[in-house]
Amino acid sequence: MIKITDVSSALQNKEISCRELTEKYLTEAEKVNRDINAYITLTPEEALRAASQVDSKIAGGEKLSPLAGVPFVLKDNVSTNGIKTTCASRMLENYEPVYDAHTWTALKNAGAVMIGKGNMDEFAMGSTCEHSYFGGAKNPRDLSRVPGGSSGGSAAAVAGGAAVFGIGSDTGGSIREPAAFCGIVGLKPTYGAVSRRGLIAFASSLDQIGPLAASSRDAALVLDAISEKDPMDMTSRGLPKVSDCLGGEVTGMKIGLAPEYFENIPDSIKKPVLAAAEKYREMGAELIDVSFPMLKYSLPTYYILACAEASSNLGRYDGIRYGHCAEDFTTLDEMICKTRTEGFGEEVRRRILLGTYVLSSGYFDAYYKSAERIRREIAADFARVFDKCDALLTPTVPMTAIKIGAGLSPIETYMTDICTVPVNIAGLPAVSTPCGFDEDGLSVGLQLIGRKFDEKTILTLSDAFERATEEKYIADTKMGVEKL
Repeated sequence: MIKITDVSSALQNKEISCRELTEKYLTEAEKVNRDINAYITLTPEEALRAASQVDSKIAGGEKLSPLAGVPFVLKDNVSTNGIKTTCASRMLENYEPVYDAHTWTALKNAGAVMIGKGNMDEFAMGSTCEHSYFGGAKNPRDLSRVPGGSSGGSAAAVAGGAAVFGIGSDTGGSIREPAAFCGIVGLKPTYGAVSRRGLIAFASSLDQIGPLAASSRDAALVLDAISEKDPMDMTSRGLPKVSDCLGGEVTGMKIGLAPEYFENIPDSIKKPVLAAAEKYREMGAELIDVSFPMLKYSLPTYYILACAEASSNLGRYDGIRYGHCAEDFTTLDEMICKTRTEGFGEEVRRRILLGTYVLSSGYFDAYYKSAERIRREIAADFARVFDKCDALLTPTVPMTAIKIGAGLSPIETYMTDICTVPVNIAGLPAVSTPCGFDEDGLSVGLQLIGRKFDEKTILTLSDAFERATEEKYIADTKMGVEKL
């Protein structure tokens, strides 16, 4: 796969102009998209505008940022002024925001080139990227399988060579799961490390923007660009730069293994993950046995909290303010009911109804209030783990990429998030990197979880693993741009 450093070097050495490179990626994105449906909207005008600016800077001898001229895909729930931002929903099919998200502004300032807006599960609610009004995305490693959700389009574009890096959002695993399924690296930063301003909300206390990339170093470079503190987001704290800290050894670092994360995990997943743990031991890290008993409560806690917040956040889509509006109605109540029935897909409606139920009179204390109490216990459990180790090593997903149209029940689909949701509940950082393959040659993801605002440690560990294994597990497909 082509990396950010490859592109930056080629541009700086004038081996290719940024416009030529951008045109090449636009052409390939259009071609590849016929197979994997990774993009909802391609943005050639914006891409060529940015490319011209980069070429002008190169001609003037200006020093470029690491992301200058690098083609990327932006998940379609990140607001882009004047460019359609649909959330993969009929509700926002023709919506054009009137302002830019902080992340999009930061990437523009860094000179990155947006090729288009990535496909996703509607309103980021899903684990397969099949719940899109514009049709589901496909996994470039195997077109019969899903790329994971909800940031499946961004992951598929990167793995399929139709973008050098991607931006996703992670509410319960929506960056890490697609990364695991597609054989790339996905980073969910600490809650507050990256501004959420301009990210169309699913669950505001859980959502976090992060990168999908060809390597941990690439993910770190993107994180550096988007993690400045945003004074217009009260939850934003930002991060110090981490990319310069990578490349070191892991000798003496303590990595925790919790047996709860490996219960009921098939051997096809467990073996490569535990083999990766042994690789860390060979590299000089110390493996520490820890316990995480609150894991079994994480999934119900997450779905109560996430659906309750979704119910609140999506209440604004009523046919009055903006978005889709039903045409045939006689009363206001009928208009709102028809608008939401027509505008939202089945999965979104299901989560809104569940959230409304747990927030309703008589059930608030039994469900939502209890979930908030358990949330604090989960965070305390992580704190106890990190008293003993520097990072926690787990599988990313308890399976590899599933078949398109597999027909999993909602509960079976929700179970795919068992290893990822605790991180969002506690607001911690986590990175998924490929660590092997199952018997069908499908990618297996290794998850490293760290303390709050300690992205440096988990990225150092994942980068060291990639270097030690010569990145042999990273996606390598025949699609997309193969060389500059």
